[in-house]
Amino acid sequence: MDSQAKPTLNANPPKRSRKFLGSVIAVAVMAALGGLAWYLTHQPVAPAGGASAQGPGGPGPGGPGGPGGGGRRAPATTVGVATAEKADIPVTLEALGTVMAAATTTVRPQVSGILQSVLYKEGQMVKAGQVLAQIDPRQFEMALMQATGTRQRDEAQLENARLTLNRYRTLLTQDSIARQDVDTQAALVKQLEGTVMTDKAAEGTAKLNLGYTKVVAPISGRVGLRTVDIGNLVGSTDTNGIAVITQLSPIDVEFSIPQDSVPAVAQRVNQGASLPALALDRTRTNTLDSGKFHAMDNQIDTSTGTVKAKARFANVKTALFPSQFVNVRLELNTIKDAIMVPVTALRHGAKGDFVYVLKEDKTVTVRPVTRGASTVDKVQITDGLKLGEQVITEGADRLKEGAKVTLPGAKPAGAGAGTGAEGKQHHRHNKDGAAKQEGAAKQ
Repeated sequence: MDSQAKPTLNANPPKRSRKFLGSVIAVAVMAALGGLAWYLTHQPVAPAGGASAQGPGGPGPGGPGGPGGGGRRAPATTVGVATAEKADIPVTLEALGTVMAAATTTVRPQVSGILQSVLYKEGQMVKAGQVLAQIDPRQFEMALMQATGTRQRDEAQLENARLTLNRYRTLLTQDSIARQDVDTQAALVKQLEGTVMTDKAAEGTAKLNLGYTKVVAPISGRVGLRTVDIGNLVGSTDTNGIAVITQLSPIDVEFSIPQDSVPAVAQRVNQGASLPALALDRTRTNTLDSGKFHAMDNQIDTSTGTVKAKARFANVKTALFPSQFVNVRLELNTIKDAIMVPVTALRHGAKGDFVYVLKEDKTVTVRPVTRGASTVDKVQITDGLKLGEQVITEGADRLKEGAKVTLPGAKPAGAGAGTGAEGKQHHRHNKDGAAKQEGAAKQ
């Protein structure tokens, strides 16, 4: 039993020694890796621009931390710049509008009759007074003849009564007739004069009705699709009428003005200013027509907080069509000699709006500014910026006060000199190394 216990006691020490040796090796490897990492991360970087490198005597002006900037420095940020310019900018109001015809008329006949002919084509442009349709005029011609005959008969009776009255007055002067007969004849003359006047009115009505058999256009514009055919009985009570005419020139665009902009519009209108207006298409890229502000409603819609307004356009090219949706751009005023910068140059911070201004030494400074009116791509600076100053438009997210920047296409300062100095230093090191190797070979 003792012989079996001895091998068991002698087996444990070698295992412990192997574990201890493995731990020592692992610690040594980790220490070596840590030293290598420290060595690599603390290597001095050669200064840009050809500054002096560290010599054998220790760090010089171009060494790490020296004035030459031998240590690690962040590279200059490449930015885009723009110059503050002076320009005239329009103050505009944009809204969605609906094209409304200046006048729309349903043409109905004023007398009843059989439609004899239609003298227009569907979609045709017509002028005011142009004949559109003809109603059978025969019954109205007969009525006119009857009225004319009645008038002529009554005029003859009136003429006879007047002659008789003159004779009675002559006899009265001779005391050959009673005064009562003269007065009765005078009353008969007045009665016949009234009858003749009534006959003339009836004759005029007959002439008017005969003229109404020719249906004319009351306004100029475009005729719509035909609503009645030849041979139908038409009258003044027809709902659809004979034709529908829509006036296209001039034409109106109705849009809404926000209540906050109403005072500015009212002020300009009261000053007698003519406010230009543009009608743009759905994408706001093409101008359909140009016109002027026409009128504004007298009350605000409480449900929308807006006021209805109209702009009138000549529509010579008929680019505007009734019930069409367009974008209206109303020019309220023009700001003269405004200092403008691109919209991308204006930034907003905790203390308000600011811009990065480029200085002569290619560094930037933060400049608080006050913004004014704006266009699609530019904004007005009313305070804080002078004409001709350069502002940063691109790359401003990586900047701070006093940051160094590089303009697009510019070469870093001293790039050529630094390359030449580094080349000479490298050549000198190679030459010294070759000399040392040659001396060692001789020994």
